[in-house]
Amino acid sequence: MSQASAPGYRISEHARLDARNTFGVRARAPMLVEVNDTAALPELFGYAMLRAPDLLILGGGSNLLLAADPPGAVLSLETRTIRPLADDGDTAIVRADAGVIWHDFVLWTLGHGLTGLENLALIPGTVGAAPIQNIGAYGVEVRESVHVVEAFDRKHRGFVRLAASECAFGYRDSLFKHQPERYLVTAVEFRLSRRFRPRLDYAGIPEELRAMGVTDTPRAAQVAEAVIRIRRRKLPDPAVLGNAGSFFKNPIVPTAQAEALLAVNPGMPVFRSAGADRRKLSAAWLIEQCGWKGHRDGDAGVSAQHALVLVNHGQASGQDLLALARRITASVHDRFGVALEPEPRIIGATW
Repeated sequence: MSQASAPGYRISEHARLDARNTFGVRARAPMLVEVNDTAALPELFGYAMLRAPDLLILGGGSNLLLAADPPGAVLSLETRTIRPLADDGDTAIVRADAGVIWHDFVLWTLGHGLTGLENLALIPGTVGAAPIQNIGAYGVEVRESVHVVEAFDRKHRGFVRLAASECAFGYRDSLFKHQPERYLVTAVEFRLSRRFRPRLDYAGIPEELRAMGVTDTPRAAQVAEAVIRIRRRKLPDPAVLGNAGSFFKNPIVPTAQAEALLAVNPGMPVFRSAGADRRKLSAAWLIEQCGWKGHRDGDAGVSAQHALVLVNHGQASGQDLLALARRITASVHDRFGVALEPEPRIIGATW
């Protein structure tokens, strides 16, 4: 692997990506560009290799399935600064670079007396990926705390600032997810509160807090600790067993369809969704009912801890994992008439 450096970035040819995706699948990039100063981006995007539509922006690799080697260059932002921008005593605006590890940022906010992200503790990935996916867990979505997203507009080769209202946030969705060829998230500004308002309405958190001996109104750090304990118990550690967290979105279906399924399957979890005519179903429950939890095809498998999580037991390829995912979705559709969609971005294949 040959390398070349310049102020603000480093370029490597034929770079291995095995350690840059949490599935741990083997892959190589024809060219990897590691950026440690975003001021270099206008210069970099003057090169044809980075203007190509097949450029892959790679963060922590935790929401990605490499079903094949990326066909073009891969760019990774290595910037990792966190700094407060404003603080009136009640709320604060904090800016975090795209390369900051998400969980480290959550712990930083808690350590500085800032709340709002505690339910999102231990989600893998980087700050830059958080608004793209509109990450969410335990009744909270990151969009609720986003103030501004800073991005490099590849179309106009300049930096832009987009308010949360301009980001088209939806369930695991955003403007950036729909226009990956245009926007490169470089930093995110968060509006966080010093007055803690616990969000405890998601099943599991109150029970975990009681198990921790917390009987009064919890502190934000205690809620984060409860979330961390639940996630560690339910989800395999990518450092031990390759995975990308939840592989499938919870499907949102018409209320009439949900009610019809519930009549036949009385134990099926059904949740309210945006709009009175829609309901959210549990993808994990649907998959488990089809017998996939703990299943294994060679080194490609489904976690025995959580049916939503596909795992690499060692040598599974991206194609192996994709084939398993397709078999799972086909069986769920055959039995329940519900279409599942993947959460991770799939490189080298179409869903």
